[in-house]
Amino acid sequence: MSILIDKSTKLIVQGITGRDGAFHTSKMKEYGTNVVGGTSPGKAGEFVDEIPVFNTVRDAVNETGANTSVIFVPAPFAKDAMMEAAASGIRLIVCITEGVPTLDVVEAHSYIKRMGANLIGPNCPGLMSPEKSLVGIMPSMVFKKGSTGVISRSGTLTYEVVYNLTENGIGQSTAVGVGGDPVVGLYYIELLEMFENDPDTDSIVLIGEIGGDAEEQAAEYIKNHITKPVVAFIAGRQAPPGKQMGHAGAIISSGSGTAAEKIAAFEAVGVLVAKETKEIPDLLKSRL
Repeated sequence: MSILIDKSTKLIVQGITGRDGAFHTSKMKEYGTNVVGGTSPGKAGEFVDEIPVFNTVRDAVNETGANTSVIFVPAPFAKDAMMEAAASGIRLIVCITEGVPTLDVVEAHSYIKRMGANLIGPNCPGLMSPEKSLVGIMPSMVFKKGSTGVISRSGTLTYEVVYNLTENGIGQSTAVGVGGDPVVGLYYIELLEMFENDPDTDSIVLIGEIGGDAEEQAAEYIKNHITKPVVAFIAGRQAPPGKQMGHAGAIISSGSGTAAEKIAAFEAVGVLVAKETKEIPDLLKSRL
């Protein structure tokens, strides 16, 4: 099995006629994702890589039965795109767009939850269930089908960690990039629960970074609810206070959110923490 996406996923691409939308639509289709349509207002009737374009998400859902969307629209329009998807019956919304204002995300996320849907992102690479479905911009060649779930705040670290796992014979059930902004959709606790309940996931890799207290909350959740082996990596060990490191959410402030605090929280509940990403496969094997 996998979580969130699989061969039954019917995907639409919001912003399919843009440069990034068109490029990644072709990549997702090439991988085998069931991309059933896309949206671009005023361009209904056109095609991108033989995939039909619709004016609205509702039109696309009515015609194709889509249940998942991936968003490539510019940041000023991302809030409306997310809310339109939820209002049209999409159950999983994956927002790749970066630079979305935090208050826009707060409003969109609240609406999405009220509509009973789930959000991944924004400012994320999406998710991948190897040999089943790719929704987003992840490089498919580094993935291998297997039973380790991956959750990450960083896109590039996701690829690096997955590459090391694959090179060491450890395949993945699903890899999810949650995004590096201060406010995003599904996060560690929700995804940990999904992996815990997935019978074909036998272990979990969690990639965190400085800023906020999500990793500390995840550690407490792992202690009380997770029975499967978890290995973690925290980026930003050398980051000085007040210095933002790449992501809007990756900043230490008021003496909290340091790598040391996060590492200590994980180690206190028995989670092995790698000092370098290349250590993760051996740490994982030691627990399997």
